[in-house]
Amino acid sequence: MDYNMVGPAISLGLSCMGCCVGCWIAGSAAHAAMSRTEEGHGKFIGMSAAPSSQSIYGFLLMLQMKRAILAGTLSPESAIAIGLFSGGAFVFSSIYQGKVCATGIQATLRQPSVYGKCFAAIGIIESFALFAFVFALLIM
Repeated sequence: MDYNMVGPAISLGLSCMGCCVGCWIAGSAAHAAMSRTEEGHGKFIGMSAAPSSQSIYGFLLMLQMKRAILAGTLSPESAIAIGLFSGGAFVFSSIYQGKVCATGIQATLRQPSVYGKCFAAIGIIESFALFAFVFALLIM
């Protein structure tokens, strides 16, 4: 059996799994908020989609790892380690970003003027996924 592409697959798979959970958490909060107000639904939907971005990092990392493995500059074993640990960072970032989005949705429902301010915490959590992505690229 060929294990060359296990690491890239792990990176993509974990990032997508985390995004699924994060969007579920935030999306559930958005549905609840939309049922309690007649306007501002777009804000809730937009905020609930924020955790999906980590799948992009997993996808791009998968492509770069595949290229490096095929070029012979990255061993399959190293790719598995990179995929596991950076993918794990994507999972946690997505899930906790979903939780922060859910609280941001609730805060916006109660006080619409805090909507933009909620993105500070969302962005901070996003930055950890971005750090994991960039650092993974640097060690490859």
